[in-house]
Amino acid sequence: MKRVAEVLLQYLLVFLVGNVRCIDNELYNYLNQTEPVTRQLYEFKLQHSKPIGILTTSSGKLVEIRESVTLNSDAFSNQYHLDLITHADAERIPERMVHAKGGGAFGYFEVTHDVSKYIKADVFNNVGKVTPVVVRFSTAVQNQGGNDLAREMKGLAVKFYTKEGNLDLLCINFPVFFYRDALDFPNFVHAFKRNPKTNLYDFTMRWDFVTKRPDTIHAILWLLSDYGIPNGYRKMDAFPIHTYEIYNKKGERFFVRFNFRTEQGIENLPTWVAQIIAARDPDYYNRDLYNAIEKKEYPAWKLEMDVMSFDGIKKVSYNPFEVTRLWKKGNYHTVQIGRLVLNRNPDNYFRIVEQSAFNPGNLVPGILGGLDNMFKTRRMSYRDTLTHRLGVNHNRIDVNTPVYWKVYDRDGVPPLKDNMKDAPNYYPNSFNGPVPYVDPSKPKERFTVYETNAVDLEPASYFYNHYLTEDQRMRLINNTVPFVLPVAPYMQKRVIRLLTLVDQDLGGRVEQLLQKLLKQPPPSPPQALKVPRKKYDDHHEDDEYNFNQYMGSTIKSHD
Repeated sequence: MKRVAEVLLQYLLVFLVGNVRCIDNELYNYLNQTEPVTRQLYEFKLQHSKPIGILTTSSGKLVEIRESVTLNSDAFSNQYHLDLITHADAERIPERMVHAKGGGAFGYFEVTHDVSKYIKADVFNNVGKVTPVVVRFSTAVQNQGGNDLAREMKGLAVKFYTKEGNLDLLCINFPVFFYRDALDFPNFVHAFKRNPKTNLYDFTMRWDFVTKRPDTIHAILWLLSDYGIPNGYRKMDAFPIHTYEIYNKKGERFFVRFNFRTEQGIENLPTWVAQIIAARDPDYYNRDLYNAIEKKEYPAWKLEMDVMSFDGIKKVSYNPFEVTRLWKKGNYHTVQIGRLVLNRNPDNYFRIVEQSAFNPGNLVPGILGGLDNMFKTRRMSYRDTLTHRLGVNHNRIDVNTPVYWKVYDRDGVPPLKDNMKDAPNYYPNSFNGPVPYVDPSKPKERFTVYETNAVDLEPASYFYNHYLTEDQRMRLINNTVPFVLPVAPYMQKRVIRLLTLVDQDLGGRVEQLLQKLLKQPPPSPPQALKVPRKKYDDHHEDDEYNFNQYMGSTIKSHD
């Protein structure tokens, strides 16, 4: 019945938009020439010809119209007033430490290819199977009110609502990550966020960290290249970074890297274009995503996986689990899985996007996860931060609730759902509480990965020399130098030395352009509109005169 009502409302909206021309030409132009994100409120009005109900307090008491103001009344006996004010004091939850600003949408994942040979996960089997998803996009370093177009990595996190539990794949728009030691996470974030004294982004902090941790340079080159500023979330690829261990129904093991490939085509913005857009619309990415979905131009990505066999992964000449490098061509083959399609905007941003909780440890049978220490740390860290931000029952918030769940976790800060009602709250028990199952195909043999502290700059060199064209290399250099220009001379030397170790041509060209810019005078201060002080003072004196005149007349009237 609810679905029928929604369809009828949509038809009514189409009818109104199509027939309003003869009534009001201005309204017709508004509805047909403005973008969906701009006319959202008016469309709500078209769908609701009358107020949607009587206003109440949080306890359900109807609000009488005289309670909607507190002037000349006892404000503290007005429960509606107290409800509104005290709720506003507490309506914000902690901001995400990273990926604070973002957007999101609902959609579905459809299996298009048979991959049962490699993986037993139900969500990826049976061609034509459709699984609902929620996706959150984000920009990594910006605070909630920040700029979508900042040069930094972008995130795409997918939650698949499968019959076997929620599967979360957390991706970024580069196929390599910035560090491989989990211990570097808080230091990396601190260096790339704000200086604790100035509260400003600080290039010295960033380059100091990068030159002290040279394994970051591969991802830094991706960041400074054309890939650093995508033309919106819809036009970028996304990668979960880690090498996942998977298995099929026979217990055979494979190792894969998942890739989401945009069907909109990869588009990136040059720095100067991004700066122009950012000046007029810092919410450009979120606006673009919302409008595309409302226009039924549904964004889509193909999901594929690069596959290595259990025997093959033992024979490669590098660490295939290292997140700071790409797999070498010839060591793997690529398999198509399906399509991710986004077709519905959230009805409330905070309810869906802000309360969404993604955790790389949310896996399903057939996917064992990454074997590297980074992945193991993330499994612990993400759950901890979600508990801090949303409470210990974050997986019982509607947007995070799995299709099926039976747990022994009880109580805590709401929401609780049914809190498992009267079922036993301990395991094992003799009274038919939920019991675990046996997965006979789950591999029993343990695979151990030994990691090294040695820094390998070859992947970064390969990216510069073989992945990029000459035009792209020139733009990378032009993007790099402005970030090096403001730092102290000794730090500039450290940066150039690291880039030279990656490739002599790269280091030499950055140094050459840097020296050229250092000889130029600093930019002039911006031209501002100045208000004559005398004019301001004259108005101020008039105000003082009028005030004195008013006070004098008031005193006389009392006399």
